[in-house]
Amino acid sequence: MAKLTKKQKEALAKFDENQIYSLSDSIDIVKKTSYTKFDASFDIDVRLGVDPRKANQMVRGIVTLPHGTGKTKRVLVLCTPEKEDEAKEAGADFYGLDEYVKKIKDGWTDIDVVITMPSVMSKVGALGRILGPRGLMPNPKTGTVTMDIANAVKEVKAGKIDFKVDKFGIIHAAVGKVSFEKEKLLENATELIQTIIKLKPSSAKGTYVKSIYASSTMSPGVQIELKSVTL
Repeated sequence: MAKLTKKQKEALAKFDENQIYSLSDSIDIVKKTSYTKFDASFDIDVRLGVDPRKANQMVRGIVTLPHGTGKTKRVLVLCTPEKEDEAKEAGADFYGLDEYVKKIKDGWTDIDVVITMPSVMSKVGALGRILGPRGLMPNPKTGTVTMDIANAVKEVKAGKIDFKVDKFGIIHAAVGKVSFEKEKLLENATELIQTIIKLKPSSAKGTYVKSIYASSTMSPGVQIELKSVTL
């Protein structure tokens, strides 16, 4: 087992690891136990009682956080020339098609979100092996394959995120920065958790939400009391 650093020990001394806290108290704890020199992300991890190997138990969705993520997302729009002005005016960082398809094939992935149009998916599909593992592949289910380029770009810039349960049955998402006001983190985290709850697959049996933890980059995880965030 890795030896704890002095700062890790100090952080763990500020709360009881074996206790379950309300979402409100969890935010307070994460704020006071975050010791990075940069503005760390405030993360929520939700362990679900689903089997991600079964298609009918895959939990995936999108949510627009009321107060954004605190991170400026770099958006690439892969589109035909007549859509480039729309992408530019909506705030896209990069826009075009063939030149960016080539750049990505050559190894460029300095972006956070890729948005495209249905008519060019044949070209974008060839990038699957590069974009897929990085979570960048456009998908109609997350609103990143659309003819309404402007709206898609604006939503991402405003704080829309997509999430998906991993192979261990856990959804991990950053819902802001530790520097955010407590109320903003509370509203962002609640929005995410309630969205996940609404996506419960009909085929999922037993307990759906098994546990929820809050943490920041490099801070200890704090378990959240389920009844403090569920309807």
